[in-house]
Amino acid sequence: MKSATFTEVQPNAEPAPVKTGTVIYRQSAWTRLTHWIWAIAIFFLLLSGLQIFNAHPALYIGKQSGFAFDNSVLRFTAEDTPAGPKGYTTVFGHRFDTTGVFGLSGPASDREARGFPSWATIPSYQDLATGRVIHFFFAWVLSITLLLWLIASLINGHIRRDLAPRGEDIRHLPRDIADHARLRFHHTGRYNTLQKFSYGIVLFILLPLMILTGLAMSPSMDSVIPFLTDILGGRQTARTIHFTVMVLLVLFFVVHIVMVLAAGPINELRSIITGWYRTDPPTGEKET
Repeated sequence: MKSATFTEVQPNAEPAPVKTGTVIYRQSAWTRLTHWIWAIAIFFLLLSGLQIFNAHPALYIGKQSGFAFDNSVLRFTAEDTPAGPKGYTTVFGHRFDTTGVFGLSGPASDREARGFPSWATIPSYQDLATGRVIHFFFAWVLSITLLLWLIASLINGHIRRDLAPRGEDIRHLPRDIADHARLRFHHTGRYNTLQKFSYGIVLFILLPLMILTGLAMSPSMDSVIPFLTDILGGRQTARTIHFTVMVLLVLFFVVHIVMVLAAGPINELRSIITGWYRTDPPTGEKET
């Protein structure tokens, strides 16, 4: 690991204790490149995916759906009421008025019946064909880079060295959770316990599951891997899992951004842009 040491000297007339910190080369160029490719790909996948969802804004469990079935677990609808058009979200049979956000959105003078509002989809207007083209393109970008990252990380030891939890990580987990809850961060050259677990869940569970459920929803893949849809409980269940994983990834992104801002955005962004990261001063000294 490359490192560079710098010294801060206070401009005092009298000699003052020297406080030192270390700037280390924490993120490789390959890690930084894949991070930003994934960030861009997931952004376009999310917004184009919501465009596709709007073509039929409901989720089901099982292999079948339609007018003859009442097995939806989530549904966005718009209805005419005595008080005017209303948008509703139904979750496991419980209905909520979500006018202006879900089901019915847009300016008050020109409401439009659609699952997600125009600002949350690509394209902003209803265009299923364009949404599918964008979605499939970035799905391949995500899948290929994830596979290449996995192969490279196994070869160079990144997974074993930096991401695989060790026994000491398990022991430190309660303390790490408490430190994060109090927004107390330790800037070291290694990922902390919560980072290892959260990154591991995203990279080895959520993203692969997102890809697999996407493949299961594709009729063209039935001839290649016909058993995948059955393993996932049917095409409608696969679609529901796909949507749920999307929600979990959005929650991860929100928490991730909050942690970056709380831990020091300049230092964190410098790390993922240039690779260089400033660690805490030696124990016993306070960082200035």
